[in-house]
Amino acid sequence: MEAYDMSERFEVRWEGELPAAPREVWDAFTVHTAGWYWKIAYEPWVGGAERGLTSAGTVTVWDPPRHFTTRSADGSNELDYVLEPSRGGTFLSYRHRGETTENHERELDACRRHTAFYYHSLGEYLRHFSGRDAAYVSAEAPDSSAKGGFAVLRQALGVPEDVAAGDTVRLTPAGMEPIDGVVDYATATFLGVRGDDALYRFYGRDVWDWPVGVAHHMFVAGADEAELTQTWSTWLDGVFAKDVV
Repeated sequence: MEAYDMSERFEVRWEGELPAAPREVWDAFTVHTAGWYWKIAYEPWVGGAERGLTSAGTVTVWDPPRHFTTRSADGSNELDYVLEPSRGGTFLSYRHRGETTENHERELDACRRHTAFYYHSLGEYLRHFSGRDAAYVSAEAPDSSAKGGFAVLRQALGVPEDVAAGDTVRLTPAGMEPIDGVVDYATATFLGVRGDDALYRFYGRDVWDWPVGVAHHMFVAGADEAELTQTWSTWLDGVFAKDVV
């Protein structure tokens, strides 16, 4: 049987000003990734191992605080960061070269929108929590949430339908203490709320027929990552205990 490679190459870019000096930005995406992205570890030299971002990745450029690149072992993913000092702090040029596997347009759209959200979160981290470590909390809802799940999630949080960035909100997930914060990101696919000691992120991945989820960055001293993850996972299971119609 002849095998066919169905993958397609893509490139996604993000460029913009970040509110911190280049060294702070460098540390944010090489040391404190749990504060805005997820847990990633790098050996700080060319040829060093990268764990948590790509599959068996390798650092191919390490020039702090100016230029950094990492590439997956099979070459299917490469992430490149160029930092330049600017009046506002740092101008970051980010490039992600990769391959889609099944549905090119859907996966490319998801990558673009997630990238925009992640780098917005990086800006929030640098502006409000720079240099701080975080407990990273990530939980995915049941498969039933892949159909109409984001609207259900927002309703369960007590978020108004017309909520917009800059609004003050109180999230009321059942079984947890209310969460007070400011909406820092609000689109058809994602919701971000900044609290005094956390960045709360909600992912409406049902737009791509994937389950919805949460990914929070908790800056509370002594935060129990495993316990918080289980709490949010249990809550999501309860919200979607019945199939979403």
